[in-house]
Amino acid sequence: MTKANSRESEYPIDPMFLDRWSPRAFTGEIIEEAQLLTLLDAAHWAPSSANMQPWRFLYALKGSEHWEEFVSLLAEANQEWAKNASALIFVVSRSFNGARSEGRSSYTHSFDAGTAWGYLAMQARISGFHAHGMGGIKHDEIKEKLEVPDGYRVEAGIAVGRIADKGILSERNREREFPSQRKPLSEVAFNGHFIGND
Repeated sequence: MTKANSRESEYPIDPMFLDRWSPRAFTGEIIEEAQLLTLLDAAHWAPSSANMQPWRFLYALKGSEHWEEFVSLLAEANQEWAKNASALIFVVSRSFNGARSEGRSSYTHSFDAGTAWGYLAMQARISGFHAHGMGGIKHDEIKEKLEVPDGYRVEAGIAVGRIADKGILSERNREREFPSQRKPLSEVAFNGHFIGND
């Protein structure tokens, strides 16, 4: 068992997995593009089915010409806090294998893109940043405004930055600003057949 960051695992995992969490309070300080590219480089080394590497990352740095557009493509509830991040990223995955004309769909493209996000999140912590994944984004507008081609799925958004005091957040978000716990492992890992229905 491992204890870190007000969390406790059931088995002896590395503390870095407990140290990673998704804060909303960010300092808003500028991140250098090379620092962000380090996180994206780690992400692109994630495993992928048949090495197809379906993930694509669209990013904007705070203060850049694309920043306000990226903020506007978040759900309003996320705009409230994510505008203080240092970078915003949209993860897109290619939903086909081989040449698009072949029309073979990729069953695992989202799975692979999610693995890449996990690698990014861990490299962020190693590098002194935090990353917060978001489903609350304007998927259709992102596809249109950022010129995402057909055959690619807009998966999620990510806010990256250095953690700030939660006092900068709205009362609603201050109440949610803590590392979340997890269900017992026995509720999500089954030896043999599936157990339960939720």
